[in-house]
Amino acid sequence: MSIEIGSPAPDFSLKNQHGEDVVLSELRGRNVALVFFPFAFSGICTGELCEIRDNIGAFADGDVEVLAISCDHFFSNRAFADAEGLTFSVLSDFWPHGEVSRAYGIFNEDAGAPERGTYLIDAEGVVRWKVEHPIGEARDFAAYRAALADLA
Repeated sequence: MSIEIGSPAPDFSLKNQHGEDVVLSELRGRNVALVFFPFAFSGICTGELCEIRDNIGAFADGDVEVLAISCDHFFSNRAFADAEGLTFSVLSDFWPHGEVSRAYGIFNEDAGAPERGTYLIDAEGVVRWKVEHPIGEARDFAAYRAALADLA
């Protein structure tokens, strides 16, 4: 079951592409965008994350920390982030496999990866906006802009 708008965001601790622990609750006081993506180096995922990279100012203007999450190992996420010049955290939900993706109700059991889900979490840790798409369907960046404007 998908996480609902107005619900507290499930807390987690995951390793970023540098092997550092990132704990969601330690980011309280800031807005956070959780961007679940299925697979590093795949076409749609690369396009979506590069669009965020190219428009990171839209997030920074709203004091929104971007956290991208996949079930790829953090070593794969490091290679992916380095190859694409991603400066935001790319987190690994590798083990226990998909535990955080499941907590947000976005894990696809057949694919062994998260669907495309984005959740804007406010400074108090409450989900304020979400968009969810199946693995093969890209998200529209214009929807991010509108949601970021509402969050501000």
